[in-house]
Amino acid sequence: MGARMSAPTERGETMREVRVQDAVGMTLCHDITEIVRGRTKGARFRKGDVIRLDDIPVLLRLGKEHLYVWEENERMLHENDAAAILRDLCQNEHMTASEPKEGKIELKATVDGVFELDEERLDAVNDIDDVMIATIAQHYPVKAGAKLAGMRVIPLVIEKGIMEQVRVAAGNEPLLRLLPYRKMKVGVVTTGSEVFHGRIKDTFTPVLDSKLRSFGLRVDEHRLSDDGTEHTRAAIAELLDMGMDMVLCTGGMSVDPDDRTPAAIKATGARVVTYGAPVLPGAMFMLSYYEKEGRQVPIMGLPGCVMYSPATIFDIVLPRVVAGSEWTRRQIRRLGIGGLCMECKVCHYPVCPFGK
Repeated sequence: MGARMSAPTERGETMREVRVQDAVGMTLCHDITEIVRGRTKGARFRKGDVIRLDDIPVLLRLGKEHLYVWEENERMLHENDAAAILRDLCQNEHMTASEPKEGKIELKATVDGVFELDEERLDAVNDIDDVMIATIAQHYPVKAGAKLAGMRVIPLVIEKGIMEQVRVAAGNEPLLRLLPYRKMKVGVVTTGSEVFHGRIKDTFTPVLDSKLRSFGLRVDEHRLSDDGTEHTRAAIAELLDMGMDMVLCTGGMSVDPDDRTPAAIKATGARVVTYGAPVLPGAMFMLSYYEKEGRQVPIMGLPGCVMYSPATIFDIVLPRVVAGSEWTRRQIRRLGIGGLCMECKVCHYPVCPFGK
């Protein structure tokens, strides 16, 4: 088959069905895929191709006896043009878009961070017939290059009036955003008389350091405290005065009489978001924020499960904290559905239902 002529398509054109044998000289308005098992899958013909006489046997061999070709209609948009509108309504900083392929456009991350979306506005768009936007889960932690969303319209052509409805439903701000991870200084307070007096080795802090390094962070300062409320409060306060951007407290989070870490965190004057979470492992988790020089510094009380379970409440909360997305009590309390870890033999978190 010789070189193929292409004709530019214009917005405002629509399609007409014709027999393949009658399509010579007409402009194709959709891609036609060829699949050869074990060898290839791709577009043999593309939107905008002008059908030639020697294309007819090829098209028939692909099972095409009828084609859609272009004809003028100022009220309609082609699927690729409509997908571009959806892309513009979704795309934000730190995202890159693919070229339209068979009517679909995908967005990918250009940095590591946390994905967020406006659920109400996205639902309003998807409530409109013949359009769709699919995304990854809300607040999902992603690496650069990861897929974020895909979008297209259902028919090959769509009325311009429908896409105007989509614009109104989407509003003026992008539907999606990606919050890059921040550089943070992290302090850790290890509580417990057994560690403070050297009776046992601290095995909790190395686990935290390993988890932090997944975000390009580390334990910058470390303090030990016995079970006294005032001693632990003073250790937290010292780390805050040193300019820590996050303080993690380990130990002393259960209901035993010697477990006084929650009281120590409250004694700093921090605003408590929650003590307790509907998540297993991690029910005894505490999250608070301390205002320091205009910054909201997260202070967390971490239960013992964080030390030995591969995925816990800490793994759910930490990415958003590093990305600067502040948690609310309601958001923590809504983690119950999906908050039970299945404790798989091989942990695949976050690629699993836990915390979604």
